[in-house]
Amino acid sequence: MNFGVPKVVGFLHAIRSIFADVLGDDNDPNPELPAGLPDVVAAVATEAVNRLIDYQGPGYAQLYVARLRRFIGRRNVDDALFAEIARLLALRMAYDDAIRMAQLKLAEAEARRGVPPDDIRKLRLDELVLLLPETVADYALWVLEYPGWLHLSVTMRFSAASRLRRRRLRIEASLKRWRLSSLRYARERAWVERWLHIIDRSLTKQPAAVAAVVATAEIVGGHGDGYVQSLKDWNLIVDDLIKPTLEGALSCPDLADAITKARAAVSSDPRQETLKRVIAGIRERAADGIGA
Repeated sequence: MNFGVPKVVGFLHAIRSIFADVLGDDNDPNPELPAGLPDVVAAVATEAVNRLIDYQGPGYAQLYVARLRRFIGRRNVDDALFAEIARLLALRMAYDDAIRMAQLKLAEAEARRGVPPDDIRKLRLDELVLLLPETVADYALWVLEYPGWLHLSVTMRFSAASRLRRRRLRIEASLKRWRLSSLRYARERAWVERWLHIIDRSLTKQPAAVAAVVATAEIVGGHGDGYVQSLKDWNLIVDDLIKPTLEGALSCPDLADAITKARAAVSSDPRQETLKRVIAGIRERAADGIGA
């Protein structure tokens, strides 16, 4: 009896699995929407699943569906709110990186006759470094931080004006196979989970504010300096207003109104002076027992 054959077969299977992970091959089946989704939510989710399959693959779309399941049958989640969660979740999971920009320009070129105009985007050097695997990106960020190069502006042209440029787009778009191993994805995943967590907490602690908490996802988006600024603004509102209220450290009975006022104070100011002033005023009135 040849005891070596099963070992060899198992070894080859392991090697193939390793290469599949490295290359980002996604052989997962397309996800099915879970039972119990309201019709309006199912319509949004169907479009989102198709978008995320195009963005990354069926496995990534399955993660989207799994995240939606936690809100099925939840108290204080009506159809409109659930649909908004589904919409914003898909929007944030298909975040705007250089790979996505190449994907969209390539799709535009393949769908239209003629030569589409070039897309010129201003990104940041650290934004491109974040596309590297976590271990490599962490080291690269550390190296670039010393001379102060992390925030350098990088102009990228996404063009399909020639055969050579379309080939370049295909190469850039194909990098999506490594997206889920990147530091950028790790950070985006953590952001989404934190957003979902504060929605969960709000449903329990401040159900009247859930819609406002969900809508805070609209703050975050874009690329380059604008994206970094939007993320800072969102974190400031969550850390100084939403989180302390949900944890009972801040008495803010009308949290929805407080969030609305804070969002209205968001601007392009990197020092966040207006936003900080508004949040400080809300916290001061809450401390005095007046409320937001």
